[in-house]
Amino acid sequence: MSNTVIKVENLGKQYHLGKVGTGTIANDLKRWWHIARGKEDPYLKIGDVNDRTQKSSNNDVVWAIKDINFEVKQGEVLGIIGKNGAGKSTLLKILSRVTAPTTGDIKVKGRIASLLEVGTGFHPELSGRENIFLNGAILGMTKAEIKTKFDEIVEFSGVERYIDTPVKRYSSGMYVRLAFAVAAHLDSEILILDEVLAVGDAEFQKKCLGKMQDVSRNEGRTVLFVSHNMQAISTLTTRAVFLKNGKMAGEGLSAEMIQLYLEDNIQKELRYNGKILSDKPSITSVCIVTSEPGNVHIHGKPLQIKFTINTPYPIDNSALSFQIVNLRDVSVVHAWTFDSDRPMLRNAGEEEIVCIIPRTRLYMGKYILNVHFARSFGAEKFETLLGICPFEIVMYGMDREYKWVPDTCVYLEESEWVINKRRT
Repeated sequence: MSNTVIKVENLGKQYHLGKVGTGTIANDLKRWWHIARGKEDPYLKIGDVNDRTQKSSNNDVVWAIKDINFEVKQGEVLGIIGKNGAGKSTLLKILSRVTAPTTGDIKVKGRIASLLEVGTGFHPELSGRENIFLNGAILGMTKAEIKTKFDEIVEFSGVERYIDTPVKRYSSGMYVRLAFAVAAHLDSEILILDEVLAVGDAEFQKKCLGKMQDVSRNEGRTVLFVSHNMQAISTLTTRAVFLKNGKMAGEGLSAEMIQLYLEDNIQKELRYNGKILSDKPSITSVCIVTSEPGNVHIHGKPLQIKFTINTPYPIDNSALSFQIVNLRDVSVVHAWTFDSDRPMLRNAGEEEIVCIIPRTRLYMGKYILNVHFARSFGAEKFETLLGICPFEIVMYGMDREYKWVPDTCVYLEESEWVINKRRT
């Protein structure tokens, strides 16, 4: 277990935006000659980092990833987390040898099986059966070796009825089921998975997590796992790499990296302020009224969440809901109000809607709000706000009314809601 199977040193990948060539045939040939001899591109420019929120100062190139360094031991499950565009998929493609790095070095010990996106490594015109044998051959396995795993792969995937159907006729869920089954069951020392849980039902996701745990703990295989599902990262991995704008923002215990990632995604303002739209209902403000200054709230005391909503026209069947979410990305409180329960937003103008929680039962720690504003039963979605209004639950002394159980969900159906007409 102490053996290092992946070592990444100063890894970087640069993409040229717009034109690919140097501008002249002579310089293109010179570039090709340098690369063919294993030397650095003589026309490589120092590019910008991959921050999509800012305009690039260099219009020619961008670093998808830069200065990436880490090691992975045999049998380890390493999580890779970060926002969209942080460089996660680029890193996995380089490790899978789908694309070459611009700078740096990778040392890999063992065969790699990758599932980078739906359909990776599958030929759409071939059947599921033929694609299983194709993937095994790519990994260097013999036909006899693949046959020994074939029944297990088909059973796990649950697509036995369609195994002789061209995979182009599969749904995305069937596609990823078979692709994961192939990657997980064929003989490879390293398994690389990119958002494998994003497609598929809850039963399949549970099977995937169980299989990944099995191949790492019982078979000694190494897994690199990318996901936006922090609960899955927390369950499956013990160590994680946090990428931000193409660079390493952290490496360490999964719980610590998850907290860094979630805190980085939180809007830092204590109060959310939105825009008044002339053509669409919108949430113009959200704030939490805590018992102490600085959005600190004492366990057991009443808590108020105030929403201001502007409607340019009357709404029938409106619905407002929110979740209080902890920094492990677990929703621990759900609350909602419907127009059918108490009339609201039936006239054009602005209304204040207040939820009063008589006694807070939250565990000590930091929390954020997710807010959803729509017509009832999802008929029309107006606005969704994620990661707003951070606040903290504290306790002074040892007296508490409720037993604390972290990550426990509470449905506040008996919470008090107040509707205040503001203006028209």
